[in-house]
Order: sequence, then structure tokens, then C-alpha cells
Amino acid sequence: MSEPMPTIPTQSPFTYPNPNTSDSPSFTQDDTSDTQPEGFEDPDNPTPVYRLKKALYGLKQAPRACPGGIFINQAKYALETLKKYGMDLSDPVDTPMVDRLKLDEDLLGIPVDQTRFRGMVGSLMYLTASRPDLVFDVCMCARYQAKPTKKHLKAIKRVFRYLKGTINMGLCYPKDNPISLTAYADADHVGCQDSRRSTSGSAQFLGDRLVSWSSKKQRSTVISITKAEYISMSGCCAQILWMRSQLKDYGFKFNKIPLYCDNKSAIALCCNNVQHSRSKHIDIRHHFIQEQMEIRVVELYFVETNYQLADILTKELPRERFKFLLPRLEMKSMTLETLKCLQEGEDE
Repeated sequence: MSEPMPTIPTQSPFTYPNPNTSDSPSFTQDDTSDTQPEGFEDPDNPTPVYRLKKALYGLKQAPRACPGGIFINQAKYALETLKKYGMDLSDPVDTPMVDRLKLDEDLLGIPVDQTRFRGMVGSLMYLTASRPDLVFDVCMCARYQAKPTKKHLKAIKRVFRYLKGTINMGLCYPKDNPISLTAYADADHVGCQDSRRSTSGSAQFLGDRLVSWSSKKQRSTVISITKAEYISMSGCCAQILWMRSQLKDYGFKFNKIPLYCDNKSAIALCCNNVQHSRSKHIDIRHHFIQEQMEIRVVELYFVETNYQLADILTKELPRERFKFLLPRLEMKSMTLETLKCLQEGEDE
């Protein structure tokens, strides 16, 4: 059995303490390490690795190597959150929100502890970094933090109950996957019961790997679902352009990036110049998507609603539909024991 690699205690990624000191701490199972970055290797000590005292955003133990890729979840933090709010013994449910439930301000409802409600929302919001299945429901509850009522508390508690039953759920990133940038954009027309504004949702993939997602209430009210979808596609296009510029630094160049939408009229509004007069009241900032199509950076494609992967980010869904979309977002449930068994099987 090989000895563990030596470690370097570090305060910053580019600190190299004296390797001859005897106060270097031992490497434990809970520690996170990283190799010396290319271009910054210590020529006199090429073997040691860095021990990271704190990982970015507190996700220190979230990424775990699994056969054929990486699995990311926040099970430890989720369990701590459930215990903090007394939901660790609650009965689990299989969806985070009741189908067709429409939350509103509930002006006549019974008020609840605002501080506690905000804490529950904030704790769940932190989990959305690795749980896109929670994003829409948590964002919906977050709209009512100013004056929460029992109705809103019941909704947020259901999200906790769903979390209880899916605590080992996370994102799986398989290796050796083709690097291709694709995106999905969707909208729930007049989804907000108070302002009658629509909800935009978008998801961006590198190959089959979900790498970016968003659920956001639109800034203005629109009278048709076509225009709601058009605005959603524009927001998704902006995210695509940002990702494209970042990936360019790593040597990847993308053009004709597929953007999938399930509304043919919204696609026609982007493609047909004759119809532009119908969208004069839409903020000019949304029309840049037409320019990106003209220079062939983005290409729009129609996708059947059943295969609209951004649907989970815009509205509450029936159980069957919700379960259908999860594996297509590369979301899986794996315990630490399962990962260890898979790893041992691969090593044999």
C-alpha cells in the first residue's frame, strides 16, 4: 500500500512554505487537495500537492469522483439544514411543489415568523448550486419573503420534505463526453398570480452535461405567450454568448449554437422580418437575438414540449413529467456507499 502524498498547508494558491518544516499537517479523508497549477510548479518540490483549507462557496465535499466522471451533491449541508429547521423527521414527498399550485400574496392569510421563513428560503437557495430541480420552487417561495403566511410556509416545508427524500440527489458529469454547447429556453405565461408577469427558464449544456440554469420572473407583463417565449430566448441567448466567450479562452470555438424552444410563433418572430412590427413594445434589449442569428452564432430549433428540458425551471409539474425530466438533466441519486462500490468494481 502506497504512502499518502505529502501536503503543503496554504493560505493562498501560490504560497510555498518551507518543505523542511515539521509542522505540515497530515492529510485526512475530509481534506481537499489540488495539484500545483501549470506554470507555477515548485521546481525543487514537484511532488507535493496543495491542501485547500476552504473550497469555493463552501462546496468542499460536494464533488466526488465516480466511475466515468464526477458526481456533485450537497448531502451533508442538506442534512444539516433539515435538522436546523426540524424537518429531518418529516415524511418525504416525491415532488417539491403540488401540481398546479399557484402561490400569491395571500393578503388575508395568517402571518408567520418572517425571520425564520427567510432563513428557510436562504438555506434552500444555497442548495440550488447543485440542485436545479429545486430552483423554480425556491424562487417562487422567495417572492413572498416580505410578508409570509401559513400558505407560504406550507409550500416551503413541502420543498424540505422533497429534499428529505432526495438528499443524495446530485448532478453527474460523465467524462469523455463530446463538447458541444446547446441550450433550451422556455416561459410560463403570466405565471405570477400577483403581477401577471411570466417566468423565464433556461438551461445550457456542454454535451449532455447541464452546466448552467436559470429561473427568473420577467420584468414586464406581456399579452401573449409568444412574446413571453421571445423574451426568454433572448435571456438564454445572452447566457450562451457569455459562456461562448469564456470557453474561447480554453480553445473552444462555437458557432451555430442550437437554442431549442417549444413555441413556433416565437421562433418565427425572430426569423421573419415582416413580423417585427408586432413586437415594437418589447424592450429593445431583447432584439439582439436577431443579430446573433444573422451572424450565425445562434440557430433556433423547435422542440416538442415533452422534450423541453427547461420546463422544470418555469412551473410546477405533475409527478410523471417531473420524474421524466430529472435524468435528462443528468440528475441522479447516489450515496457515498454506492459510489465506493462502483469505484471498487471499476478498479477490479
